[in-house]
Amino acid sequence: MPTPIAKERPVSEDGYRLWLRYEPVAHPPTRAAYRAALTQAVVEAPSPTLLAAREEIGLALAGLLGTPVPMVEQVTQAGALVAGTPQSSRAIAKLDLRAGLEPAGAEGFVITRARIADKNGIAIAANTDTGVLYGVFHFLRRLQTYKPLDDLHIVSAPKIKRRMLNHWDNLDRTVERGYAGFSLWDWHKLPDYISPRYKDYARANASVGINGTVLTNVNAGALILTNQYLVKVAALADVFRPYGIRVYLTARFTAPIEAGGLETADPLDPGVVAWWEAKADEIYALIPDFGGFVVKANSEGQPGPHDYGRSHADGANLLAGALAPKGGVVCWRAFVYDEKNLDDRAKQAYTELAPQDGAFRDNVFLQIKNGPIDFQPREPHHPLLGAMPKTPLMLEVQITQEYLGHATHLVYLAPLFKETLDADTYCCGPGSPVARVVDGSLDGHAMSGMVGVANTGSERNWCGHPFAAANWFAFGRLAWDHRATSEGIAEEWLRMTFGNDERFVGPAAALMLDSREAAVNYMTPLGLHHIMARDHHYGPGPWVAGGRADWTSLYYHRADAAGVGFDRTPSGSDAAGQYFSPYREQVSDLAACPEEVLLWFHHVSWRHTMKSGRTLWDELCFKYNHGVASVRQMQQAWDALAGFVDAARFEHVKALLKIQAKEAAWWRDACLLYFQTFSGLPIPPEYEPPAASLEYYMNLAHYYVPGIRERRFG
Repeated sequence: MPTPIAKERPVSEDGYRLWLRYEPVAHPPTRAAYRAALTQAVVEAPSPTLLAAREEIGLALAGLLGTPVPMVEQVTQAGALVAGTPQSSRAIAKLDLRAGLEPAGAEGFVITRARIADKNGIAIAANTDTGVLYGVFHFLRRLQTYKPLDDLHIVSAPKIKRRMLNHWDNLDRTVERGYAGFSLWDWHKLPDYISPRYKDYARANASVGINGTVLTNVNAGALILTNQYLVKVAALADVFRPYGIRVYLTARFTAPIEAGGLETADPLDPGVVAWWEAKADEIYALIPDFGGFVVKANSEGQPGPHDYGRSHADGANLLAGALAPKGGVVCWRAFVYDEKNLDDRAKQAYTELAPQDGAFRDNVFLQIKNGPIDFQPREPHHPLLGAMPKTPLMLEVQITQEYLGHATHLVYLAPLFKETLDADTYCCGPGSPVARVVDGSLDGHAMSGMVGVANTGSERNWCGHPFAAANWFAFGRLAWDHRATSEGIAEEWLRMTFGNDERFVGPAAALMLDSREAAVNYMTPLGLHHIMARDHHYGPGPWVAGGRADWTSLYYHRADAAGVGFDRTPSGSDAAGQYFSPYREQVSDLAACPEEVLLWFHHVSWRHTMKSGRTLWDELCFKYNHGVASVRQMQQAWDALAGFVDAARFEHVKALLKIQAKEAAWWRDACLLYFQTFSGLPIPPEYEPPAASLEYYMNLAHYYVPGIRERRFG
């Protein structure tokens, strides 16, 4: 990779352009090579999607090459870039690309060197207009990252068919678990005012292959399903459609009562069935390519089929039946647990849903979080992943950092996503990773899906923290191809977002790749989980008690004088028994259990000897302090990169890293002081002593944390 010629510090930016900056190529030989290879562009554009592709090519090449590239109707010279389908492009139709187009499928593409009109050129071909657009963005990504164009031949198709963002956005523009301002959707002004930001949102998603967006919160009411709001949804769908993006909505199970005036929402009631069928007709009349419904039911107080003595399959099939004739799907969330159920919360979704495998209609996804509790900094993979071979399973991950420092902490999440995707379920023997469950290849499902809880908002840089957009980018890249590496994605994003100088990219990528493990260490090492502050989940709260047990920290860490951790072995709740062999035997064995999930599966003596030779207590002290030290190293690494980053973004990240370092120490001190009350053991003298008392930390209160409703004093 060529190193750009040294120049003055970059001009300050606000981050709005995300990874689609299209700054001039800073390495003169590479710029010259690109100019020679790209002398004109041909995109015959009979559709809005191909028009979008042509517009993107024009914008990008003018920026990257420093001069506009002529957009022409047909190839007239060497160095032509031609994009289209065999049906839309006369030049593409004349090329023999069948060997590539067949595996490309409906959304994939071929990028290749070709003889076009007897001249050397580059072809971007696909079977559909949307595939062409994805191919264009892939090609432009290569230019942005200074990849050579010699011997170019790429065939790429998405591993997962439905690649979606789920916005937990409310109609009042607040965002549950949102840390970057208010909702992007200005419902008050829709459908008459279409913000230019909607198009830029669509461009960003299409550039990484995201093809669906759920506009509303999983806890939303029924108002979004009324005609007054459906016309607003239709206006957004019109903006997103050229970019290959379908809109989805969350469906409140009691909508027939709240929006339809019925007396029941019983999924087997003929009147309820008819209401949902009529509602589907209304939606598809406004939005012909509507994607479907996402449903949270009978969980955390939300209504659902259990209220009528029916099963989850009954509820999902009700909606699926209404959508099936239109091609829509139901994403039925598996995040179900009940405070009245005294069984381990980690077991409840499996116990409830696994017996219903095969009971769901063909157009129903069961949408499963990556772990069995709730988007923790580290969890074992969800036991349902691999346990329901007759049901398409959609993986749900959280891009927004609800439990990972919100938009204040720099935590790169590709390693977390990869950890889940690469985890072996053993459901069909060794070599049965979650990725193959989710992409449908393991069980032969035609439907496949992955959804991420979005981290976007109204702040100018979209995601709050200047590095948080990397997690949006990483989600899209991994949903397209789960074989991609965390390292490769980080480097791509850095080159596109900041610049290609190797002196910057290497250290910055290393910083990103270390950040998730650092957060685990200063928050929840060795399998600790759900010890955050109550409600807003910002900062430590291992002492949280009172109210429903499964919303307290004590429920999860179970610290006492003997040790700490949740016994999920056969001698405890036996949550380990929900996994396939040999994983269940491995995690049930104290000596064999991976230490990163040790306290998830075992209640362990404070004096237990770890692999390091340290006792469990000393290992906890080491991990917490190592997490703090890692953030301080991140600060030093970032400071050394000042000359490669524009002042505005550099200072923004620098300030947030300072906050992160302070709060990592807060986590360490508060947690060690709390757990010390049970262990009775000293913090080893080589570590910094806590800055304050346990009483001080327990009395800290945060009242207006973003992403949650107001917390009242007291």
